[in-house]
Amino acid sequence: MRKTTAEVNTPARGGVTAAAPMLGGDWYKQLYHMLLGSLPFSVVLIDRSFKITSANRNFLEKSRRSEADTIGVSMRDVFPSAILDFAHLELKIRNVFDTGLPLRGAKMTYRAPGIATRIYYYTVVPVKSGDVVLHAMLVMDDITEKVQLSEKARMVERHLASVVESANDLVVSTGAEGRIISWNYAAERISGYQTDEVRGWELTNLCEASQKDEMIAIIQRLAAGDIVKFQELNLVARSGALIPVDWSFSPIRDDSGKVSGVVAVGRDLSERRAFEKHLYQSEKLAALGVMAGGIAHELRNPMSVSFSAGQFLLDESIDLTFRRECVQKIMSGIQQASTIIENLLRFARPSPSDGMERVSLATLIHETVSVLTPQAKLHKIKLREDYENIPLSIVGNGNLLQQVVMNLILNAFQATSPGGLVSVTTRGEGAEAVISVQDTGCGIPLSHIAKVFDPFFTTQPVGKGTGLGLSICYTIVKQHGGVIAVESVEQAGSTFTIRLPRADDAV
Repeated sequence: MRKTTAEVNTPARGGVTAAAPMLGGDWYKQLYHMLLGSLPFSVVLIDRSFKITSANRNFLEKSRRSEADTIGVSMRDVFPSAILDFAHLELKIRNVFDTGLPLRGAKMTYRAPGIATRIYYYTVVPVKSGDVVLHAMLVMDDITEKVQLSEKARMVERHLASVVESANDLVVSTGAEGRIISWNYAAERISGYQTDEVRGWELTNLCEASQKDEMIAIIQRLAAGDIVKFQELNLVARSGALIPVDWSFSPIRDDSGKVSGVVAVGRDLSERRAFEKHLYQSEKLAALGVMAGGIAHELRNPMSVSFSAGQFLLDESIDLTFRRECVQKIMSGIQQASTIIENLLRFARPSPSDGMERVSLATLIHETVSVLTPQAKLHKIKLREDYENIPLSIVGNGNLLQQVVMNLILNAFQATSPGGLVSVTTRGEGAEAVISVQDTGCGIPLSHIAKVFDPFFTTQPVGKGTGLGLSICYTIVKQHGGVIAVESVEQAGSTFTIRLPRADDAV
């Protein structure tokens, strides 16, 4: 005889599973309510007369209604009419009854009395008996938090986009292989290229030809997860001009930690370079003013000899041999004066190329010392040169490097008393060329050592120094990939040491 009961496994006392008899219809009804009650979204069952026949716990809690005043109640009494009319919900449910087809993908804003507005994503599913639709099941998923998070994400995205677009620096994003994805307004303004033009280009193609390999190496390092900061590379603008840019690169990682792109932030150094150039020239003129007395004294000697020899030539009674000696004295004096003036002009005027080239260190320093020799004599200071026998060459701007050496020697003159010694030496140490300027002067107090390269730091009286000389030296040496350091002992003297990459290693 067939049993009329269903058996389900239910936990018995002590956690042991036991068989519990239950009427078939009651069990399915209870299971139905259990399932509805555990669903994380709202479910409402509506009959053809638009009355609520079932509502799960999620809906009752969200709407703050009881089962008693919801079941059997018309939709118009459960849902605010404004929501029903705005969403055309009744019309959509009727269409489900008529067609037997589900309604998918609609959004509804719902606000019950006394609670905050909620946003639901809802669907209407027909519940059929055969081909007849008996009920429409309204399923509502509360997406309020998702919508709010999405809106916050959009706000953050818009804010970041606004920050990037309003930045004065170039902000460029690329894929992991270095192809440009985004290009902000500053990049458009500085380069002359629009975003649509450069999207998909390799960032290396916008670099100066001689620096492309360097940019490729940077992209490869970034792909490996490194961060590259403060790398100066020239950007080729649409006009063909080279824009000096100080770049900072960072990798972009996906959720798995893999590098998926690169962000490059670049600062246009054009105005800064123009200002530095003007500042360097101003410091040169200040140095020329300091040297004026010594140069005038040095010119006076050959000019005096030439003048005296010229007076002798006016005397027609002098013999031919003496006359020739006078002519030679005049020519020698003119040549000596011409050499002094030529060296002076070479320092005062920028080089026509004013660029980076191979420079002989000994030649550069000797020319500088020649210009300063009159000043040393005027201060009764011995100026000594000591060059290593092997040739030392560097790649750099000779005009700027000459200015560095001259500033250091003039500072040494100021610190050294008459009878003292200033030595300029060069030597090679592996891949570096080393320049040292040493004096026997008063030295630098220990409290000032850390500040000597700071802009506007000076121990000179007001009006006697700008405090920019050593700061400019530091900047020029850094631009050439080198370092400058100082060692000093009070009342014993100071030594300034410059280390620059040798040309054999830099080229």
